[in-house]
Amino acid sequence: MAPPRITRAFGAVNIGSFRVSAMILGQDEAGALQVLGSSHRRAEGVKRGYVTDMNAASSAIRQAVEKAESTARTAVSSVWIGCAGAGLSSKVASVEIAIGGRRIEEDDIEQLLIAARDHIQPEGRMVLHAQPAHYTLDGAHGIADPKGLHAETLGVDVHVVLAEGPPVRNLIEAVQTAHLEVEAVVASPLASAFACLSSEERELGVALVEIGAQVTHVSVHAGGMLLGLKSIPVGSNDITDAIASNLGIRRSQAERLKCVSGSAIATPSDHREMIPVNGPGEEDDAPIARGADEQNRIPRAELVSVVTDRLAALAAEISKGLKALGFSGANAGQVVLTGGGAELHGIAEFMQGALGRAVRIGRPPHISSLPEAHATPGFATLVGLCLYAVEDPVDIRMIGEDRQTVGKYGPSNMIRRVFRAIRDYF
Repeated sequence: MAPPRITRAFGAVNIGSFRVSAMILGQDEAGALQVLGSSHRRAEGVKRGYVTDMNAASSAIRQAVEKAESTARTAVSSVWIGCAGAGLSSKVASVEIAIGGRRIEEDDIEQLLIAARDHIQPEGRMVLHAQPAHYTLDGAHGIADPKGLHAETLGVDVHVVLAEGPPVRNLIEAVQTAHLEVEAVVASPLASAFACLSSEERELGVALVEIGAQVTHVSVHAGGMLLGLKSIPVGSNDITDAIASNLGIRRSQAERLKCVSGSAIATPSDHREMIPVNGPGEEDDAPIARGADEQNRIPRAELVSVVTDRLAALAAEISKGLKALGFSGANAGQVVLTGGGAELHGIAEFMQGALGRAVRIGRPPHISSLPEAHATPGFATLVGLCLYAVEDPVDIRMIGEDRQTVGKYGPSNMIRRVFRAIRDYF
């Protein structure tokens, strides 16, 4: 029997400070998902989530997408892109309308969402998302679909994600310069949540900490929606820089040491274990590390000490962010770590002790043909972008417009989505 035919395709690009990654996801006639192609390459022209060199960033995007297309044996003309910088912030807007005790109809729900759309004030910032999370009936929360029910008042909680306009436009232009159209710009924490958090976790309450190369996002989810987020301008690259500075070695050596021998947990044997500073091919011209022996080896304890010092500083900032978002005390739940920085050995145990609550590592869900190298925390946002594209959540700014499915790249759909991506205000 022939395999089900792929009927829809979704392209996604995650433009990080460390790497640019691309993925093409297919959906067959039965709705099953399959990764058709994926790739990544070193990022250029991006710093702490902001485009700093348009040509370099566009070239990296084009190369990553072309490699994914080659693997998938298909081309994409438009992509969903992640936004990790641009001063992301969020808020929840609650709106109610009078129903008068009668049965709620579809027109009532549309009227409510239009009222919510007019109620939100972007305050000069760009609105990336304005999505209804759940409805309320006479003040009772947690209603998924109020149609057909009776109530005096109908309300909705809308979660809104805001960003600074110019950095988002730079991301869009970098993608367009790479000869691709933009389906939508998705806040990185929202995409990561789609990949790493279960619906039950998002309902009961959970914090997601995405440790990127140069930015760490702290977001809190409860009641099925994103309640708030904060960005910390510190990431795993800061650990690399600290290793390079303390040992007097190159960043490339420090990065290799961190990934191969680094750990967030000290052991009694660390002082006796000697680890090589040089990688393959570096023996001749690489600098000798400070305090190294004649073979350019250092005690593993020195590396672990630097790593844990930087992690302690990051954990303190994460703790401040969680408290500012109201995620503290007895009512706070689990913390999920994701992003490339979450791949450091022992980081879950370290953060559990530093934050004083249960911590787990968040990885992308199993998807058919997802390469093992991309089934890691560092690619959670990329996979989440694809899953977000498949679901294509309702945005209240689109109420009244005919929504078309992603993967149908007609001119009207393309123009509408690009307009949505660059629109600053309602």
